[in-house]
Amino acid sequence: MASLSAISEELAEIDGQISDIFRALSNGFQKLEKIKDTNRQSRQLEELTEKMRECKRLIKEFDREVKELESRNGPETNRILNEKKQAMVKELNSYVALKKQHASNLDNKRVDLFDGPAEGYGEENVLLASSMTNQQLINNGHEMMDETDQAIERSKKVVQETINAGTDTTAALKAQTEQMSRIVNELDSIHFSIKKASQLVKEIGRQVATDRCIMAMLVLIVVGVIAIIIVKLVNPNNKEIPDIPGLAPPALSRKLLWNPS
Repeated sequence: MASLSAISEELAEIDGQISDIFRALSNGFQKLEKIKDTNRQSRQLEELTEKMRECKRLIKEFDREVKELESRNGPETNRILNEKKQAMVKELNSYVALKKQHASNLDNKRVDLFDGPAEGYGEENVLLASSMTNQQLINNGHEMMDETDQAIERSKKVVQETINAGTDTTAALKAQTEQMSRIVNELDSIHFSIKKASQLVKEIGRQVATDRCIMAMLVLIVVGVIAIIIVKLVNPNNKEIPDIPGLAPPALSRKLLWNPS
């Protein structure tokens, strides 16, 4: 079969990255065999686990790319690509099993480390107790009781402080609740006042509009009366214009008869 680069550049790139990770895993596990410190072993296992996660992601990308190219490749090429993918998965699974084995060994070592000092400490206490006299044992018991009493008093103090803090918090929450209730009531009052003010403004607006209409009618009447008066004064003999009630007609010019005798 031709090289992967002849089939797909992306497949060739992924295959190269997976090969690099496999080499790094092989070297890492060889290095892990030589490490004696449990903390360093744990860190090394974490690094190897991260590399295996990256390898798993790359194998998934390789499989996805193979499926996309399946329709363009021949049956033999697809078979070989699938076999290569299965080989990658198998090799990765071998490293996963190796990692689990080392992790189990590391956990056993940690259990031994934790169990060892405890047993020695217990034996040491037994030896110390056996070497003490009765009075020393009594004094030691009194000291331990005193320490226990002091620890209990400290615990009571902590509990009392916690209760006091809870009481203060409850009081503060109650005060805040009452303040919120007052704020809500004030907001309701403000909303009611705004609503009443809006109604009052609308009513005043209607009254102003009515007053303006009345003033306009009065102005029109006054202007009409003034116009009639002017016309009457200018043309008093015009009978088409009726006399205004309460307004005397213009005085007629009178001629004096003069008699010379």
